[in-house]
Parts: sequence; structure tokens; C-alpha cells
Amino acid sequence: MNSKNETSPSGGGVREDMACGLKIVFAGAGNVATHLSAAMRDAGHTVVQVYSRTEAHARILAERLQAEWTTCLERLVPDADLYVFSLSDDVLAGAIARVRPNGGLWIHTAGSVSTDVFGQHAVRCGVLYPLQTFSVARETDFRRIPCFVEARLPEDELLLCRIAGQISADVRKLTSGKRKYLHLAAVYACNFTAHMYAVAAAILEEQGISWKALLPLIDETAAKLHTLAPAQAQTGPAVRNDRRVMEMHEDLLTDADLKRIYRMISSHIYKISIHEQYQL
Repeated sequence: MNSKNETSPSGGGVREDMACGLKIVFAGAGNVATHLSAAMRDAGHTVVQVYSRTEAHARILAERLQAEWTTCLERLVPDADLYVFSLSDDVLAGAIARVRPNGGLWIHTAGSVSTDVFGQHAVRCGVLYPLQTFSVARETDFRRIPCFVEARLPEDELLLCRIAGQISADVRKLTSGKRKYLHLAAVYACNFTAHMYAVAAAILEEQGISWKALLPLIDETAAKLHTLAPAQAQTGPAVRNDRRVMEMHEDLLTDADLKRIYRMISSHIYKISIHEQYQL
């Protein structure tokens, strides 16, 4: 379901006012929680409490939102409308199990975690996954961020669509199974790419060259994807199978891991250029 028309939150079963002025608890005070909580506050909701196991993090975000804070999951207020668990994947299940059951809608923001993580701890549960990279120190326009939603109950899915629609212009329904592939693709498109930027910056800085010389190239590479498919936008020695240049590059690399990465990626780029499709 990747069509905006297919996933429009309009429909019966949920009154418009049910998604207005909600009392929200955030379990988590990291990058995603910081941006999502601010977007929900700006949409007219009230964040009543923030949890983090680190007191300073909980207090800083709570002060921004004029909310209470706690470092104890067992002390989350029991009468909120929405509980947002924005925690790392490895602690999510344990954190959910520590919260006292209540009648609120419990959601998480993870891309690779199923709704099954809520088990029997919450009858009403779901997911609101914003597909974006977040940093606390950088402002983000949430209206441009695709938000993928899922819920156990149909009426809660409609409610989540309405909530997400208040902060984003791009809201889509997506199952847990499909969302895992979305998260995998995001790791390739964002996390791995960012690592390559870091490697490239280190190569240049070792030679006394500012890594910022790469910024126009990075910007144009990303801009091309608005009009070209990724495979069509590919350029460079690998797509041409220019062995002389690639062997020279490998000789310049002193790190064995980077040599292997260069060779593997170059080989895969050439394979794609021949078959004009990704070989997964």
C-alpha cells in the first residue's frame, strides 16, 4: 500500500475531534522523540510526560515541551490518550513490559519492529514510523516526512492516520512485514551512504583537502534522483568497468576492509549496469 490515495485517513468510524488535543506520553527522549514530540505539540496536542532512563535527557526534552519527566517507566501517568515508545529496538520489548496497562493507544516508532512487540500489554497498539534521519541539533520540516502507520484495531489505524496527517503531508498504511523492507532500504539509502561520506572525508583530510569540496557532488547526486531512477543516475569507473582506474584506487587504499568494500561495490555496480536491474 504505497499510494497516498489508498491510504487516505478519511473514512467512518473515528470522529475528527478524537484526534484533537490528545494527552501524549513519550517514552524516549532521543532524536526521533525530540522531533516527533515537537511536531505533535505544534499540531495542538499536549505532551504531558517524558521518560528517559537518563535524567538529563528526560529533563531537557520535558522542559522544551513544558511537560513532566521521569526516569521510571512504572511511573508513567495512566490516563494519557497516546503513549509513544521511541526507544532503541533492543530495549523496546523490555520497556513496554514495565508499563502498567491502561486504556490508551500505545505505539512505537521503529522501522524494523513488528506490532507483536506489544504482546498482551496493550489491547490498543500500533506504529507511527517517520521515514527520515533525525539529529537533535538540526531542524526538520515534518510536513515533508513520509509517515507509515499500522494498528491492531481498524479504528486505531484510522485515528493514527488522522494524527499523522496533522504533522505530515504524506501518510501511508504499511504492515510490519513490509515495513521491515522499507527499513532495510533506508539503511542502504541513508546509513550506509552517510558512512561512505565519512570514509570519503577521511581520505581527503589525510591529504589536507577539505571534505566540503565534495558537497556540490553530493548535492547533485541526490538531486538527480528526483528525475532519474537510481540505476540510471549511476556514473563512474565501475559502471564503465574501467579496470585501470579501479585498480589504481585499490592501490591507494591502505585499509584492507576498504579495499574489499571498494571491490565488492564496484563489482555490483557493473553487474547492475549490465542487467539494468538490482541483483539482490
